[in-house]
Amino acid sequence: MIVDDLLAPCPAGAGRYAPSPSGDLHLGNLRTAILAWVLARRTARAFHLRVEDLDRVREGAAERQLEDLAAIGLDWDGEVTWQSQRAAAHEQAIQTLREEGQVYECYCTRREILEAPSAPHAPPGAYPGTCRQLTDAQREAGRAKMRELRREPALRLRASVESWRVQDLWAGNVDGAVDDLVLRRGDGVVAYNLAVVVDDAAAGVDQVVRADDLLSSAPRQAHLAHLLGYKQPHYAHVPLAVNTDGARLAKRDGAVTLRDRLDLGESADDVVERIGSSLGVPGCRTARDLLEQWEPAALVRDPWVVDLAR
Repeated sequence: MIVDDLLAPCPAGAGRYAPSPSGDLHLGNLRTAILAWVLARRTARAFHLRVEDLDRVREGAAERQLEDLAAIGLDWDGEVTWQSQRAAAHEQAIQTLREEGQVYECYCTRREILEAPSAPHAPPGAYPGTCRQLTDAQREAGRAKMRELRREPALRLRASVESWRVQDLWAGNVDGAVDDLVLRRGDGVVAYNLAVVVDDAAAGVDQVVRADDLLSSAPRQAHLAHLLGYKQPHYAHVPLAVNTDGARLAKRDGAVTLRDRLDLGESADDVVERIGSSLGVPGCRTARDLLEQWEPAALVRDPWVVDLAR
């Protein structure tokens, strides 16, 4: 199913790519970045780069990632956004929700959450609402426990719906569960689900292209955007890259990054051609070639099996 709005020209909108600087981008990451760039450029949207450096930061990784994206022919509009520099905006969003009575403190440890019985029909890992309706005495006991653990209480959304619908370019209408998701962790770090919603809205992003392992997160993020008064974006979730055993592609699979391939004598154009072949348009040597030749309706929904022997 193709969502027409996502493919229609939208000069006022924007797409984005937002890697986490935990290491070099592998072929699957580069493929997703190219598709995000192509869909934005094809629809006259701006294209933004955001480094999601709230967690798992490896020294020098962000700079290498930006160099690799440029090497395969991607450009972006404006300055690169660093998520770690947007703490004030994240906290303002939490305060907005708090003032509307949509935030509560959670004193549960990770182990307690895993061991707690889940509500019927709740998705795996969903928070069971242990701290949602506590008495004043119970809250004070919870805060005392957090002080002993030298942590702050986590902040959770007091969700008022159980599910939310989003539109995806290839998956169509997707109804997904919404739970009392974490807004700020006990270590003081704002949660990904909140940060990505706030940062996309601030950048005018209305077209979110990313790997399809995040599709299940889209409904809760879209609902959070709704609560904050933001326009719900359109989504396009791209199949993951996997190795020949069907496991998610990773550094341990061998020469899977651009720099690995360059070390083996390939060029950046060779890598783009490999990605283009996976999209059904062999012979494309540049991102611009893919922009001109690839058709979104032709995307294969199966994972991309990366066979480095070929």
